[in-house]
Amino acid sequence: MAREFAYQAVYRYLVALIDEAERGGQPRLPSLRALSRRLRVSLATVQAAYSLLEREGRVQSVPKSGYFAQVGVQAGRADAVQALPARPLLERALFAHERRLGRLRARPARVLGGPRLRDALAERYTQSSRQYWRPEDVHLGPDVQALLETLLQALALRGSTVLVTSPCCWRILRALQRCDMRVLEVALDADGSPDIGSLSRLLGCEPVRMVIVPSCLGTPVGRLMPARDQQQIADLLAVHPVWLLENDLDSELCFSGPPNSRLRHWVDPRWLLVLGSLEATVGGEAPYAYLLGRHMALTEAFAQRAFQLAPMRQQALAQMITSGEVDEHLGRMRVALRERMEQLCQHLRRVLGAQVNFDMPEGGCALWVRLSPTMVGAQAVAATADSALQVLEGEQFSLHGRHRQFLALSWLGEQPGVLIEALERLACALALDAIRR
Repeated sequence: MAREFAYQAVYRYLVALIDEAERGGQPRLPSLRALSRRLRVSLATVQAAYSLLEREGRVQSVPKSGYFAQVGVQAGRADAVQALPARPLLERALFAHERRLGRLRARPARVLGGPRLRDALAERYTQSSRQYWRPEDVHLGPDVQALLETLLQALALRGSTVLVTSPCCWRILRALQRCDMRVLEVALDADGSPDIGSLSRLLGCEPVRMVIVPSCLGTPVGRLMPARDQQQIADLLAVHPVWLLENDLDSELCFSGPPNSRLRHWVDPRWLLVLGSLEATVGGEAPYAYLLGRHMALTEAFAQRAFQLAPMRQQALAQMITSGEVDEHLGRMRVALRERMEQLCQHLRRVLGAQVNFDMPEGGCALWVRLSPTMVGAQAVAATADSALQVLEGEQFSLHGRHRQFLALSWLGEQPGVLIEALERLACALALDAIRR
């Protein structure tokens, strides 16, 4: 199988099976192990492809029965904004570690040592005697949605009221929907901070059980939250003790490096939960999500779910974290992301001019642009389909119809000429839409 992202090839294979089911074929899909053997890829790779199809609503996982095609559902493009440029160097390093560990395991006289993934993540997040984490405080899941569903079940939050900053990561929103949560939204301002007045009012008059706020980098607007605003949020939460779920999915992608001040540094650790993922750093071969939280109910819930995560891959990832390989790669990735974003902004200004308004973000891989009141984003999404420019409507980052005048742009290709061609298609679509309206 070609060494692109392996899970993308598995994804296409499964889409073909789903298409057969649409035409009257077998709706039941191969098991993880069967597909792993058939396509000669790892279980984690197959799990990543299935997880993506589940998020798109094209596959349903039935406990003790397997995976089934959801006939009549079309694939969405919401994953585009989460994608990053290919990371072959880090993925090759991951496979090299796995092969070495496999050889060691095959020798009876040798004992595998080194930290496990939970130990490595706990050490990575520990900052001081107050901000410390133990390996038992780290909970792993196959992806963000499965992890969030387990969290909400463990803390008896399903069906309750949750307050999120908006725009919000679409994966978090979909998980909240699936758990029948009542979602309230507080808008992020131009500095990437929530409206403190609205946050205070809603905490005072609504039965909020959990607040979900970015760690430091607003998603997908790419603005860093000032430390003074983090402290104001912490002061509010001290008056209204509710669970704080800190969204740490993208904070490693700050162009100037992760800031010293994070929201978690200001709040009561007893009410703190931190959500992160290895996918943004390592890629599709490491789709695992993790949760940091000290409540005993979390340990019990994750033990009952018993997620099957490849132990050799966990060991390899742990070694890459503790050896510094991940941090070295992140340094290179931030430089590359900044350069790509600067190129995207430069070409966008030249091709679209005054058709859109935007500011260079401070991190992430998406550029948040504002359309004029006479434009809508649907035509832009259709015009750039299958191009080097992935376009998402702002509404996908809200459950209440917010951000209709925004688009999230992500350049996933490598050639500037292909990007310019995609931007020209985008400009034509927006101009035609303005004329029609």
